[in-house]
Amino acid sequence: MITQKSITIVKSTAPILAECGEKITEHFYRNLFKQHPALLHIFNQANQKTGRQKTALANTLYAAAQSIDQLNMLLPAVKQIAHKHRSIGVKPEHYPIVGEFLLNSMKEILQEKATDEVLAAWKEAYDAIASVFIAVEKELYEEANNKRGGWMDYKEFIITKKVAETKDVYSFYLKPVDNEPLPSFLPGQYVSIRVSVPCETYSSIRQYSLSDEPNNSYYKITVKREQGVEEGVVSAYLHDQLQEGDRLEFSAPAGDFILQDHDKPVVFISGGVGVTPIISMLKQALKEEKDVTFIHSTTNSSTYIMKEEINELSAQYSFRKYIAYSQPIINDREEKAFDREGRIGAEQLKSWCSNTDALFYICGSPSFTKSMIHALKDINVSGSAIQYESFGPKMSMSVSE
Repeated sequence: MITQKSITIVKSTAPILAECGEKITEHFYRNLFKQHPALLHIFNQANQKTGRQKTALANTLYAAAQSIDQLNMLLPAVKQIAHKHRSIGVKPEHYPIVGEFLLNSMKEILQEKATDEVLAAWKEAYDAIASVFIAVEKELYEEANNKRGGWMDYKEFIITKKVAETKDVYSFYLKPVDNEPLPSFLPGQYVSIRVSVPCETYSSIRQYSLSDEPNNSYYKITVKREQGVEEGVVSAYLHDQLQEGDRLEFSAPAGDFILQDHDKPVVFISGGVGVTPIISMLKQALKEEKDVTFIHSTTNSSTYIMKEEINELSAQYSFRKYIAYSQPIINDREEKAFDREGRIGAEQLKSWCSNTDALFYICGSPSFTKSMIHALKDINVSGSAIQYESFGPKMSMSVSE
Protein backbone atom coordinates (compact mmCIF):
# COMPACT_ATOMS: atom_id res chain seq x y z
CA MET A 1 0.00 0.00 0.00
CA ILE A 2 1.10 3.56 -0.69
CA THR A 3 0.26 6.35 1.74
CA GLN A 4 -1.97 9.15 0.54
CA LYS A 5 0.84 11.63 1.17
CA SER A 6 3.17 9.71 -1.16
CA ILE A 7 0.44 9.37 -3.79
CA THR A 8 -0.08 13.14 -3.79
CA ILE A 9 3.64 13.81 -4.10
CA VAL A 10 4.21 11.28 -6.88
CA LYS A 11 1.25 12.64 -8.87
CA SER A 12 2.65 16.15 -8.53
CA THR A 13 5.85 15.04 -10.28
CA ALA A 14 4.04 14.01 -13.50
CA PRO A 15 4.73 17.35 -15.29
CA ILE A 16 8.40 17.13 -14.33
CA LEU A 17 8.63 13.58 -15.70
CA ALA A 18 6.92 14.65 -18.92
CA GLU A 19 9.71 17.19 -19.37
CA CYS A 20 12.74 15.33 -18.00
CA GLY A 21 11.78 11.65 -18.19
CA GLU A 22 14.17 10.67 -20.97
CA LYS A 23 17.09 12.49 -19.34
CA ILE A 24 16.42 10.47 -16.19
CA THR A 25 16.15 7.13 -17.98
CA GLU A 26 19.22 7.78 -20.14
CA HIS A 27 21.24 8.55 -16.99
CA PHE A 28 19.70 5.51 -15.29
CA TYR A 29 20.67 2.99 -17.97
CA ARG A 30 24.16 4.41 -18.40
CA ASN A 31 24.98 4.11 -14.70
CA LEU A 32 23.16 0.82 -14.18
CA PHE A 33 25.16 -0.95 -16.87
CA LYS A 34 28.41 0.67 -15.75
CA GLN A 35 28.02 -0.81 -12.27
CA HIS A 36 26.21 -4.04 -13.27
CA PRO A 37 27.47 -5.02 -16.75
CA ALA A 38 26.07 -8.57 -16.34
CA LEU A 39 22.61 -7.08 -16.86
CA LEU A 40 23.62 -6.38 -20.46
CA HIS A 41 23.01 -10.09 -21.08
CA ILE A 42 19.32 -9.49 -20.32
CA PHE A 43 18.54 -6.07 -21.77
CA ASN A 44 18.03 -5.65 -25.51
CA GLN A 45 21.12 -3.73 -26.61
CA ALA A 46 19.61 -2.68 -29.93
CA ASN A 47 16.83 -0.89 -28.05
CA GLN A 48 19.42 0.70 -25.79
CA LYS A 49 21.57 1.98 -28.66
CA THR A 50 18.64 3.34 -30.67
CA GLY A 51 17.18 5.05 -27.60
CA ARG A 52 13.85 3.24 -27.81
CA GLN A 53 14.20 1.67 -24.36
CA LYS A 54 14.86 4.93 -22.54
CA THR A 55 11.76 6.39 -24.21
CA ALA A 56 9.64 3.39 -23.27
CA LEU A 57 10.77 3.57 -19.63
CA ALA A 58 10.22 7.34 -19.50
CA ASN A 59 6.65 6.81 -20.74
CA THR A 60 6.13 4.13 -18.11
CA LEU A 61 7.33 6.44 -15.31
CA TYR A 62 5.04 9.19 -16.53
CA ALA A 63 2.08 6.80 -16.66
CA ALA A 64 2.88 5.59 -13.15
CA ALA A 65 2.98 9.15 -11.84
CA GLN A 66 -0.38 9.92 -13.42
CA SER A 67 -2.12 6.75 -12.23
CA ILE A 68 -0.43 5.98 -8.92
CA ASP A 69 -3.74 6.53 -7.12
CA GLN A 70 -5.42 4.01 -9.44
CA LEU A 71 -2.94 1.16 -9.74
CA ASN A 72 -5.67 -1.02 -11.23
CA MET A 73 -5.32 1.11 -14.39
CA LEU A 74 -1.71 -0.06 -14.66
CA LEU A 75 -2.48 -3.76 -14.25
CA PRO A 76 -2.90 -4.56 -17.98
CA ALA A 77 0.50 -3.01 -18.68
CA VAL A 78 1.98 -4.79 -15.65
CA LYS A 79 0.76 -8.17 -16.92
CA GLN A 80 2.13 -7.52 -20.40
CA ILE A 81 5.53 -6.40 -19.11
CA ALA A 82 5.62 -9.25 -16.56
CA HIS A 83 5.23 -11.79 -19.36
CA LYS A 84 8.27 -10.28 -21.08
CA HIS A 85 10.24 -10.15 -17.83
CA ARG A 86 9.55 -13.83 -17.20
CA SER A 87 10.44 -14.62 -20.79
CA ILE A 88 13.86 -12.95 -20.66
CA GLY A 89 14.73 -14.01 -17.11
CA VAL A 90 14.13 -11.00 -14.84
CA LYS A 91 14.29 -12.16 -11.21
CA PRO A 92 13.22 -10.63 -7.84
CA GLU A 93 16.82 -9.72 -6.97
CA HIS A 94 16.98 -7.36 -9.94
CA TYR A 95 14.28 -5.03 -8.63
CA PRO A 96 16.18 -3.47 -5.68
CA ILE A 97 19.13 -2.76 -8.00
CA VAL A 98 16.91 -1.06 -10.57
CA GLY A 99 15.11 0.93 -7.87
CA GLU A 100 18.36 2.20 -6.37
CA PHE A 101 19.74 3.41 -9.69
CA LEU A 102 16.43 4.90 -10.79
CA LEU A 103 16.12 7.02 -7.65
CA ASN A 104 19.76 8.08 -7.94
CA SER A 105 19.11 9.22 -11.50
CA MET A 106 16.05 11.18 -10.42
CA LYS A 107 18.15 12.90 -7.78
CA GLU A 108 20.97 13.66 -10.20
CA ILE A 109 18.82 14.99 -13.05
CA LEU A 110 16.10 16.80 -11.10
CA GLN A 111 18.55 18.43 -8.67
CA GLU A 112 16.68 20.67 -6.18
CA LYS A 113 13.30 19.38 -7.41
CA ALA A 114 14.22 15.93 -6.10
CA THR A 115 13.76 16.74 -2.45
CA ASP A 116 14.09 14.08 0.22
CA GLU A 117 10.30 14.04 0.42
CA VAL A 118 9.93 13.46 -3.34
CA LEU A 119 12.53 10.67 -3.38
CA ALA A 120 10.95 8.99 -0.34
CA ALA A 121 7.53 9.08 -2.03
CA TRP A 122 8.93 7.61 -5.25
CA LYS A 123 10.75 4.89 -3.31
CA GLU A 124 7.49 3.93 -1.64
CA ALA A 125 5.73 3.91 -5.01
CA TYR A 126 8.51 1.95 -6.71
CA ASP A 127 8.60 -0.67 -3.95
CA ALA A 128 4.82 -1.12 -4.18
CA ILE A 129 4.88 -1.49 -7.98
CA ALA A 130 7.92 -3.79 -7.84
CA SER A 131 6.15 -6.06 -5.35
CA VAL A 132 3.25 -6.39 -7.81
CA PHE A 133 5.64 -7.30 -10.64
CA ILE A 134 7.47 -9.83 -8.47
CA ALA A 135 4.22 -11.51 -7.42
CA VAL A 136 2.85 -11.68 -10.98
CA GLU A 137 6.15 -12.95 -12.39
CA LYS A 138 6.40 -15.61 -9.68
CA GLU A 139 3.06 -16.99 -10.85
CA LEU A 140 4.21 -16.90 -14.48
CA TYR A 141 7.48 -18.72 -13.70
CA GLU A 142 5.60 -21.41 -11.78
CA GLU A 143 3.01 -21.75 -14.53
CA ALA A 144 5.70 -22.19 -17.20
CA ASN A 145 7.64 -24.71 -15.13
CA ASN A 146 4.65 -26.77 -13.95
CA LYS A 147 3.16 -27.42 -17.38
CA ARG A 148 3.72 -30.88 -18.83
CA GLY A 149 7.05 -30.55 -20.62
CA GLY A 150 7.57 -27.08 -19.12
CA TRP A 151 10.84 -25.59 -17.96
CA MET A 152 12.43 -22.65 -16.17
CA ASP A 153 14.64 -20.09 -17.88
CA TYR A 154 16.13 -21.41 -21.15
CA LYS A 155 16.18 -24.76 -22.94
CA GLU A 156 18.10 -25.98 -26.00
CA PHE A 157 16.27 -26.58 -29.29
CA ILE A 158 17.56 -27.88 -32.60
CA ILE A 159 16.60 -26.36 -35.96
CA THR A 160 14.93 -29.17 -37.93
CA LYS A 161 13.81 -27.06 -40.89
CA LYS A 162 14.61 -23.59 -42.24
CA VAL A 163 12.23 -22.19 -44.87
CA ALA A 164 12.43 -18.96 -46.87
CA GLU A 165 9.06 -17.20 -46.75
CA THR A 166 10.15 -14.09 -48.68
CA LYS A 167 13.54 -12.67 -49.62
CA ASP A 168 13.97 -11.22 -46.13
CA VAL A 169 11.88 -13.58 -43.98
CA TYR A 170 12.71 -17.12 -42.81
CA SER A 171 10.70 -19.58 -40.76
CA PHE A 172 12.52 -21.90 -38.35
CA TYR A 173 11.03 -25.18 -37.14
CA LEU A 174 12.53 -26.29 -33.84
CA LYS A 175 12.38 -29.33 -31.59
CA PRO A 176 13.78 -29.70 -28.06
CA VAL A 177 17.18 -31.39 -27.89
CA ASP A 178 16.00 -33.62 -25.03
CA ASN A 179 13.06 -34.88 -27.17
CA GLU A 180 10.62 -34.19 -24.33
CA PRO A 181 7.02 -33.28 -25.28
CA LEU A 182 6.51 -29.56 -25.70
CA PRO A 183 4.09 -27.66 -23.48
CA SER A 184 1.19 -26.18 -25.37
CA PHE A 185 0.89 -22.44 -25.85
CA LEU A 186 -1.91 -19.99 -26.46
CA PRO A 187 -2.29 -18.77 -30.05
CA GLY A 188 -0.65 -15.34 -30.24
CA GLN A 189 2.12 -16.02 -27.72
CA TYR A 190 5.86 -15.66 -28.31
CA VAL A 191 9.15 -17.15 -27.16
CA SER A 192 12.44 -15.48 -26.29
CA ILE A 193 15.60 -16.79 -27.90
CA ARG A 194 19.06 -16.21 -26.44
CA VAL A 195 22.02 -16.21 -28.81
CA SER A 196 25.70 -15.39 -28.65
CA VAL A 197 26.41 -13.54 -31.88
CA PRO A 198 30.07 -13.71 -32.96
CA CYS A 199 32.00 -10.48 -32.22
CA GLU A 200 29.30 -9.32 -29.78
CA THR A 201 30.43 -8.96 -26.15
CA TYR A 202 27.11 -9.84 -24.57
CA SER A 203 24.46 -12.41 -25.38
CA SER A 204 21.34 -11.13 -27.14
CA ILE A 205 17.70 -11.91 -26.39
CA ARG A 206 14.89 -11.40 -28.86
CA GLN A 207 11.18 -12.23 -28.84
CA TYR A 208 9.57 -13.98 -31.81
CA SER A 209 5.94 -14.97 -32.18
CA LEU A 210 5.03 -18.63 -32.49
CA SER A 211 3.74 -18.68 -36.05
CA ASP A 212 1.85 -21.97 -36.14
CA GLU A 213 -0.95 -23.59 -34.20
CA PRO A 214 -0.05 -25.34 -30.91
CA ASN A 215 1.28 -28.89 -31.19
CA ASN A 216 3.39 -31.20 -29.05
CA SER A 217 6.28 -31.83 -31.42
CA TYR A 218 7.78 -28.52 -32.62
CA TYR A 219 7.74 -24.75 -32.31
CA LYS A 220 7.87 -22.48 -35.33
CA ILE A 221 9.14 -18.89 -35.40
CA THR A 222 9.17 -16.58 -38.41
CA VAL A 223 11.94 -13.96 -38.48
CA LYS A 224 12.23 -10.87 -40.64
CA ARG A 225 15.69 -9.48 -41.33
CA GLU A 226 15.80 -6.07 -39.70
CA GLN A 227 17.50 -3.35 -41.72
CA GLY A 228 19.08 -1.18 -39.03
CA VAL A 229 22.70 -1.75 -38.04
CA GLU A 230 21.78 -2.28 -34.40
CA GLU A 231 18.34 -3.87 -34.84
CA GLY A 232 19.54 -6.35 -37.45
CA VAL A 233 22.30 -8.07 -35.48
CA VAL A 234 20.27 -11.08 -34.32
CA SER A 235 18.02 -11.48 -37.37
CA ALA A 236 21.07 -11.37 -39.68
CA TYR A 237 22.75 -14.02 -37.53
CA LEU A 238 19.69 -16.27 -37.73
CA HIS A 239 19.32 -15.76 -41.48
CA ASP A 240 22.96 -16.00 -42.52
CA GLN A 241 24.68 -18.21 -39.94
CA LEU A 242 22.22 -20.71 -38.53
CA GLN A 243 21.28 -23.77 -40.54
CA GLU A 244 19.32 -26.97 -40.02
CA GLY A 245 20.97 -28.97 -37.25
CA ASP A 246 22.15 -25.89 -35.32
CA ARG A 247 20.88 -25.14 -31.83
CA LEU A 248 19.06 -22.25 -30.17
CA GLU A 249 18.12 -21.50 -26.57
CA PHE A 250 14.42 -20.79 -25.96
CA SER A 251 12.45 -19.67 -22.94
CA ALA A 252 8.93 -21.06 -22.50
CA PRO A 253 6.06 -19.37 -24.40
CA ALA A 254 4.80 -16.10 -22.95
CA GLY A 255 2.51 -13.20 -23.74
CA ASP A 256 -1.07 -12.05 -23.17
CA PHE A 257 -1.94 -11.08 -26.76
CA ILE A 258 -4.06 -14.19 -27.20
CA LEU A 259 -7.30 -15.35 -28.76
CA GLN A 260 -10.07 -14.85 -26.23
CA ASP A 261 -12.62 -17.53 -25.35
CA HIS A 262 -15.67 -15.68 -26.65
CA ASP A 263 -18.55 -16.29 -29.06
CA LYS A 264 -18.32 -12.89 -30.77
CA PRO A 265 -17.09 -12.57 -34.38
CA VAL A 266 -13.34 -11.91 -34.63
CA VAL A 267 -11.45 -9.55 -36.93
CA PHE A 268 -7.71 -9.97 -37.43
CA ILE A 269 -5.77 -6.98 -38.77
CA SER A 270 -2.06 -7.43 -39.48
CA GLY A 271 0.65 -5.39 -41.12
CA GLY A 272 3.78 -6.98 -42.60
CA VAL A 273 5.48 -9.37 -40.20
CA GLY A 274 2.62 -8.73 -37.75
CA VAL A 275 0.89 -11.66 -39.42
CA THR A 276 3.14 -14.10 -37.50
CA PRO A 277 1.09 -14.24 -34.26
CA ILE A 278 -2.13 -13.61 -36.15
CA ILE A 279 -1.86 -16.79 -38.24
CA SER A 280 -1.72 -18.93 -35.11
CA MET A 281 -4.84 -17.18 -33.79
CA LEU A 282 -6.50 -17.43 -37.21
CA LYS A 283 -6.04 -21.20 -37.35
CA GLN A 284 -7.46 -21.61 -33.86
CA ALA A 285 -10.45 -19.37 -34.59
CA LEU A 286 -11.26 -21.30 -37.78
CA LYS A 287 -11.06 -24.64 -35.97
CA GLU A 288 -13.50 -23.28 -33.41
CA GLU A 289 -15.81 -22.26 -36.27
CA LYS A 290 -15.83 -18.61 -35.29
CA ASP A 291 -17.08 -15.87 -37.60
CA VAL A 292 -13.73 -14.61 -38.94
CA THR A 293 -12.56 -11.62 -40.96
CA PHE A 294 -8.86 -11.52 -41.91
CA ILE A 295 -7.30 -8.23 -43.08
CA HIS A 296 -3.64 -7.99 -44.04
CA SER A 297 -1.57 -5.06 -45.29
CA THR A 298 1.85 -5.35 -46.90
CA THR A 299 3.88 -3.86 -49.74
CA ASN A 300 2.99 -6.43 -52.41
CA SER A 301 2.93 -10.17 -53.09
CA SER A 302 6.73 -10.42 -52.75
CA THR A 303 6.49 -9.34 -49.10
CA TYR A 304 3.30 -11.24 -48.25
CA ILE A 305 4.52 -13.62 -45.53
CA MET A 306 2.95 -17.11 -45.53
CA LYS A 307 0.72 -16.15 -48.46
CA GLU A 308 0.30 -19.72 -49.69
CA GLU A 309 -0.53 -20.99 -46.22
CA ILE A 310 -3.22 -18.35 -45.78
CA ASN A 311 -4.63 -19.09 -49.25
CA GLU A 312 -4.83 -22.78 -48.33
CA LEU A 313 -6.78 -21.86 -45.19
CA SER A 314 -9.08 -19.73 -47.35
CA ALA A 315 -9.74 -22.72 -49.61
CA GLN A 316 -10.36 -25.02 -46.65
CA TYR A 317 -12.48 -22.74 -44.45
CA SER A 318 -15.11 -20.12 -45.01
CA PHE A 319 -13.97 -16.69 -43.85
CA ARG A 320 -13.67 -13.15 -45.21
CA LYS A 321 -10.17 -12.27 -46.41
CA TYR A 322 -9.03 -8.81 -47.55
CA ILE A 323 -5.53 -7.95 -48.73
CA ALA A 324 -4.13 -4.43 -49.14
CA TYR A 325 -0.92 -3.78 -51.10
CA SER A 326 0.67 -0.36 -50.75
CA GLN A 327 2.86 -0.85 -53.86
CA PRO A 328 1.47 -3.70 -55.98
CA ILE A 329 3.68 -5.09 -58.76
CA ILE A 330 2.56 -5.84 -62.32
CA ASN A 331 1.71 -9.48 -61.57
CA ASP A 332 -0.45 -8.43 -58.64
CA ARG A 333 -2.51 -6.22 -60.91
CA GLU A 334 -2.77 -8.83 -63.64
CA GLU A 335 -3.82 -11.54 -61.20
CA LYS A 336 -6.10 -9.18 -59.24
CA ALA A 337 -4.36 -10.54 -56.16
CA PHE A 338 -5.38 -7.78 -53.74
CA ASP A 339 -8.49 -5.95 -52.60
CA ARG A 340 -7.09 -2.48 -52.04
CA GLU A 341 -4.15 -0.43 -53.28
CA GLY A 342 -2.73 1.87 -50.64
CA ARG A 343 -3.01 2.02 -46.90
CA ILE A 344 -6.02 0.97 -44.87
CA GLY A 345 -8.15 3.66 -43.24
CA ALA A 346 -11.41 3.99 -41.37
CA GLU A 347 -13.53 4.04 -44.52
CA GLN A 348 -12.03 0.76 -45.74
CA LEU A 349 -12.40 -0.90 -42.35
CA LYS A 350 -16.04 0.15 -42.22
CA SER A 351 -16.61 -1.49 -45.61
CA TRP A 352 -14.80 -4.70 -44.69
CA CYS A 353 -16.12 -4.95 -41.12
CA SER A 354 -19.87 -4.59 -41.59
CA ASN A 355 -20.43 -5.93 -38.06
CA THR A 356 -18.40 -3.86 -35.62
CA ASP A 357 -19.78 -5.80 -32.65
CA ALA A 358 -16.74 -8.06 -32.78
CA LEU A 359 -13.38 -8.63 -31.12
CA PHE A 360 -10.50 -7.01 -32.99
CA TYR A 361 -6.88 -8.25 -32.93
CA ILE A 362 -4.22 -5.96 -34.40
CA CYS A 363 -0.52 -6.66 -34.89
CA GLY A 364 2.20 -4.80 -36.75
CA SER A 365 4.66 -1.97 -36.33
CA PRO A 366 3.86 0.65 -33.66
CA SER A 367 2.77 3.16 -36.34
CA PHE A 368 0.55 0.62 -38.13
CA THR A 369 -1.00 -0.56 -34.88
CA LYS A 370 -1.71 2.96 -33.69
CA SER A 371 -3.29 3.96 -37.00
CA MET A 372 -5.56 0.90 -36.94
CA ILE A 373 -6.66 1.60 -33.36
CA HIS A 374 -7.61 5.15 -34.30
CA ALA A 375 -9.35 3.97 -37.49
CA LEU A 376 -11.44 1.50 -35.50
CA LYS A 377 -12.38 4.17 -32.98
CA ASP A 378 -13.44 6.37 -35.91
CA ILE A 379 -16.00 3.72 -36.88
CA ASN A 380 -17.22 3.51 -33.28
CA VAL A 381 -15.49 0.32 -32.18
CA SER A 382 -15.18 0.24 -28.39
CA GLY A 383 -11.68 0.26 -26.97
CA SER A 384 -12.58 -2.76 -24.83
CA ALA A 385 -13.10 -4.76 -28.03
CA ILE A 386 -9.56 -4.09 -29.29
CA GLN A 387 -6.47 -6.12 -28.46
CA TYR A 388 -3.14 -5.28 -30.03
CA GLU A 389 0.53 -6.14 -30.11
CA SER A 390 3.21 -3.97 -31.69
CA PHE A 391 6.76 -5.07 -32.28
CA GLY A 392 9.38 -3.12 -30.34
CA PRO A 393 9.33 -1.47 -26.88
CA LYS A 394 5.87 -0.20 -26.00
CA MET A 395 5.64 3.53 -26.56
CA SER A 396 2.71 5.78 -25.65
CA MET A 397 -0.13 3.84 -27.24
CA SER A 398 -3.55 3.12 -25.90
CA VAL A 399 -6.98 2.22 -27.18
CA SER A 400 -8.24 5.09 -25.03
CA GLU A 401 -6.13 7.76 -26.74
